[in-house]
Amino acid sequence: MKKVNFERSLKSFEKRLENRPLFPQLGKVSRIIGVTIESTGPNSALGDLCKIKLKDETTVLAETVGFSDNKVLLMPLEDVEGLYVGAPVEKVEDKITIKVGSDLLGHVLDGIGRPIDGNKIKYYENRSIYSSAPNPLQRKRIKEPLSVGVRAIDGFLTLGKGQRIGIMAGSGVGKSTLLGMIARNTTADVNVIGLIGERGREVREFIEKDLGEEGLKRSVVVVSTSDSPALLRVKALYTATTIAEYFRDLGYDVLLMVDSITRWAMAQREIGLSIGEPPTTRGYTPSVFANMPKILERAGNSKEGSMTAIYTVLVEADDMNDPIGDSVRSIVDGHIVLSRKLADSSHYPPIDILASVSRLMTDVANDDHLQASKFIKDIYASYIDAKDLIEVGAYKRGSNKKVDVALDEIDNINSFLRQGIYEKTEFEQTIKTLIEIQNRCKKIINKD
Repeated sequence: MKKVNFERSLKSFEKRLENRPLFPQLGKVSRIIGVTIESTGPNSALGDLCKIKLKDETTVLAETVGFSDNKVLLMPLEDVEGLYVGAPVEKVEDKITIKVGSDLLGHVLDGIGRPIDGNKIKYYENRSIYSSAPNPLQRKRIKEPLSVGVRAIDGFLTLGKGQRIGIMAGSGVGKSTLLGMIARNTTADVNVIGLIGERGREVREFIEKDLGEEGLKRSVVVVSTSDSPALLRVKALYTATTIAEYFRDLGYDVLLMVDSITRWAMAQREIGLSIGEPPTTRGYTPSVFANMPKILERAGNSKEGSMTAIYTVLVEADDMNDPIGDSVRSIVDGHIVLSRKLADSSHYPPIDILASVSRLMTDVANDDHLQASKFIKDIYASYIDAKDLIEVGAYKRGSNKKVDVALDEIDNINSFLRQGIYEKTEFEQTIKTLIEIQNRCKKIINKD
C-alpha cells in the first residue's frame, strides 16, 4: 500500500486555504444609477468579476469599474432586467478569462469569448483578456509584405506583417465590405475579426456574404452588437486581441480586423461618464485616450509570430480629423481613407490613394514596386488637380506633360484601382500590372 505523506498534504491544503476565502465574498446592491450598479461590498479590486442574483433567481455577470464613498461601482456584462435594491452580489473571479485554443477556428463568440453559434469549444486553455504589449526591444522588425488581395492596397499602400493600420471612412462607405474582401483574400494564416457595436442584422450578413464559408474556416469572429451592454462592447476588443495573441504566440501570421474602434471608444465613453469621469473633447472621457494606446500596442510582432491589425474608424460627418480618427492615426502605422465621392461614382473599393499612406511600405516593397507606385501616384495626382478644367473643356493638350499622359492612361489606372468584391489578384500580378502601366506612361512621355 502506498504511504501517504500527511505533512506534505497538510501544507498543500493550508496553501489552498490561504489563496481561497473560507466564505463567499458577498455584498448587496444599494443603488442603481443608469447603467451603473452601486453595492455595499464585496471586497473586490478594479477589474474583478462579480455575480448578481436577479428576482427570478438567474444571475448576471458584472465587473468592478470603480469605487465611491466606500461603495463598489459595478457595470453589467449582461441584461439586468429584474435587478432590485438588496440583490446579493458575489465576487466570483479576479479577472475575466476566456477559452483559447486551435479549436476556436470557425467559431463565432460573444464579447467575453462564449460561443454563440451553438458549437462547443472542446480543447482549450484559459487566458486573461488583460496582458501587456510585447517588449519593444523584443519585437521583430517589419520586413515582409502581407498581401491582402486588393490591388489598390497591395499596389499603393503595401502592408507589412505586424503593421497596424486604420481604415477611415464615414458611415455607409464600405468599410465592412472591404474587411470581408481582405479576410477572404489575405495570405495570413489566421483571421481574428472583432465586430463591435455592429447592427445585429449585419453580423450574419458579414459572416455568410462578406466572409464566406472558406474565410470562416480560418477565422475566429468575436461579436458584440450595438444593443449589448457598453462593458461587453469594450471587452470584445480585448477578447479579439487576446485570441490573436494566442495564435501569434504559436508562431502564426495573424490578421486582426476590428470594426470599429470608434464604437469601442463610444462604449468606453459611456462607461467613463457613468462612473463620473469628466467629458473632454466631444464628450470623450480621459479613459478613452488612456486605454486606446494600451490595446492598440498589443498588436504587432513578437518573438514568435506576427499580428497585423486593421482597425476601421467611423469618422463623424466625414471629418478625418475627428478626435478618435486623429488619435488612432497617431498610434498606428498608416491609414487608408475611403472616399464617399468615389463610392457615389461606383468606384469600388473607394480608396483615396492620394489621402492614404502606409508608413512601412518603403520597408517591405522592392525598388521597382516603389518607383512604379510613386510614378503613377504623381500622374494620378496631376489628373485630379486638372480634372475640373478637363471636364469643362478648358484644358488644352500640351499645357502639362503629366496631365497629357494621365488623359491617355486614366482609364487603365482606374481599372487597376477598381476591383470586384469577389475578385482576387495575386500580389505578384498586382506589381506586374503596376509596372506595365508605368512603362506605358514613360513611353508616352519619351515619345513627346
